[in-house]
Amino acid sequence: MRYARFLLPEAIARLFRTAGAVRNIALSWNVAPSQQAMVVRRHPETGKRHLDLLTWGLVPHWTKDLRQARRPINARAETVATSPMFNDAFARRRALIPAQALYEWQRAENGAKQPYGIARRDGETLAFAGLWEGWRSPGGEVVRSFTIIVTAANATMAPIHDRMPVIVEPPDWPLWLGETEGDAAWLLRPTAEHTLRLWPVSTRVNKPANNDADLITPLPSG
Repeated sequence: MRYARFLLPEAIARLFRTAGAVRNIALSWNVAPSQQAMVVRRHPETGKRHLDLLTWGLVPHWTKDLRQARRPINARAETVATSPMFNDAFARRRALIPAQALYEWQRAENGAKQPYGIARRDGETLAFAGLWEGWRSPGGEVVRSFTIIVTAANATMAPIHDRMPVIVEPPDWPLWLGETEGDAAWLLRPTAEHTLRLWPVSTRVNKPANNDADLITPLPSG
């Protein structure tokens, strides 16, 4: 999985009603693991929403050696609340990851993979359910990172892949971020049918170094 984030940071801040200064980051049509990306999280001290740059690939706060850390880019919805890797972050540090589109790859019988672009039918911003962590080294270095929660694919996604990111709808953002009381686990489900549309895109997206608006252009039909 990769994704595209080409809405300006200021627009994302307005959409998610975040507080504080907005960090500048270049638009990206090919956000890949290990890169920094925009994450909406509830600040642990102020309780306000902040839009911050975190690294994709979770480093748990209890990690001893950063060089040997696993850094998972995804967490399974079915086990995220109980897994030792994720359960503390699920209870205390949930986040939203804004995106305008995501990419997934369909494997053909000959082993080739065809990438697809996926976006909301209504054109609105996607908000992936995620977790964030803050890891501090003995020397004081701080690494803030995140992972995206995935679940079983809905009928729209199933023909190309058996998993999909959990997508949180705007009315549920406060619950997911811990701003309101309730059981956030019930949000860990496939998104409603007909929410998404998908289309084949160029294999140029396979390389993270390729990063331009043409990546999400549909391939010519026929």
